[in-house]
Amino acid sequence: MSELEQFKRINAQQAQRILELEFQLKELKRLIFGSKSEKRKLDTAHPNQLSLFDFPDEAEDVEKPSTVEVPAHERSQHKEKKRPLRLEIPEGLERRIEVIEPDSVPEGAVKIGVDVTEVLEYEPGKLFVRHIERPKYAVPTAPGETRIIIGDLPSMIIPKGNAGVSLLAFLLVSKFVDHLPFHRIVKILARNGIKIPESTINGWYAAVCKYLEVLYDQMIKEIASGDYVCADETGLPVLTKDSPKAAHKGFLWAYYSPVDKLVVFDYQPSRGKAAPNTFLKDFQGFLQVDGYAGYNDLARKEGVTALGCLAHARRKFEHAKDNDVKRANKALDFIGALYAVEAKAREDKMNTQERKAYRLEYAEPIWDAFEIWLEEQRNSLLPQSAIGKAFGYTFEFWDRLKVYLQDGRLEIDNNLIENTIRPIALGRKNYMFAGSHEGAKRAAIMYSLLGTCKARGINPLQWMTEMLSKLPDHPANRLLELLPR
Repeated sequence: MSELEQFKRINAQQAQRILELEFQLKELKRLIFGSKSEKRKLDTAHPNQLSLFDFPDEAEDVEKPSTVEVPAHERSQHKEKKRPLRLEIPEGLERRIEVIEPDSVPEGAVKIGVDVTEVLEYEPGKLFVRHIERPKYAVPTAPGETRIIIGDLPSMIIPKGNAGVSLLAFLLVSKFVDHLPFHRIVKILARNGIKIPESTINGWYAAVCKYLEVLYDQMIKEIASGDYVCADETGLPVLTKDSPKAAHKGFLWAYYSPVDKLVVFDYQPSRGKAAPNTFLKDFQGFLQVDGYAGYNDLARKEGVTALGCLAHARRKFEHAKDNDVKRANKALDFIGALYAVEAKAREDKMNTQERKAYRLEYAEPIWDAFEIWLEEQRNSLLPQSAIGKAFGYTFEFWDRLKVYLQDGRLEIDNNLIENTIRPIALGRKNYMFAGSHEGAKRAAIMYSLLGTCKARGINPLQWMTEMLSKLPDHPANRLLELLPR
């Protein structure tokens, strides 16, 4: 190789490295300052905009024109003023009737009607004492002998504690749904004249979780015995003796059943493949995951069919727009058409059979056209460029991405489980970390139960209160009856 060729090769490598670093810098800026939404703003009037049933042609691939800015005074001429709508107040709320009579009602006045105004008011949450009295009676049984009788004390979730189920439910929902750390709840209670040490609340929390383990174990069996599970994972900092100077990074592995709307979180100290392999060791059916290699053993297991996540592919093309806007937009147009099919199926409330048939009729041709276009482009891309990586990801998981066409129950992406993980990210910003590995396991129990409430549209406070009141006396072989329904 001549010296000139060596310089050209080095120059090409450096140019490629510059492109990679520029892309990484843009990604970092986007994460810090950019919009987190993946929704696209499309000009549907544009003649080259991909519709649901018209596929893009390479010869017609042109840049979309910029939107024409309309002057403010011209916009105002066509703008219709909307009348403000009053908030509709639910009928089920308590009404405290207040009657306001005129200052003076002349004799002979006849009441002809009533003007009604309803205003929402708020009272801060109130604590009250459940004062239980159990009279004791002495019953003569024999000469000189008596028997004492007394009513049975209701079962308590914490037998020797003085915290009722409604208070415990409030504490747990406040932390794991409303993301309020216990130390903040202590201050809220103190403003209402009740001083409860944070250590006491932590003790109550640990005692409740010990009770809930049996229900949590039933949830694990239920979700692992299904035939369609979505899986994902998220980090959870944990304070441990092994890492005195920094928090240990543990992981909450999430498993979600879209059919049963059941979610289970499994805490593990690492992100290794042993976690999903153990949790789903007996699983058979459809497993929907992202491209993380930790799921590969399960994906290749006999009896398991792996699904991909189209949202991940879409995200990579969205991030590649700075690198190659033309190809990225074309790919996003194809993906947008596929999501339009899904939106139509949801809008028409199709059942699983109708959804499958509709997909095969309208989505499958889009996939075929998408594949042809990808094949035409792949040889003209730099593999390490942003657009090259987007193409590479899509090709690598192509078969998995299309599996959802086989069954109307299956989803096009893993967004449902990502939604179940979102509360954990919000919680991390508030309580920062779990105090121990045991604390992280307790958090997994609570996120599982309350995440299922959210997935099933159940009021978490009402359900938690009722469930805790029933749990101590509930038959062990009927625990699933206590799940949110």
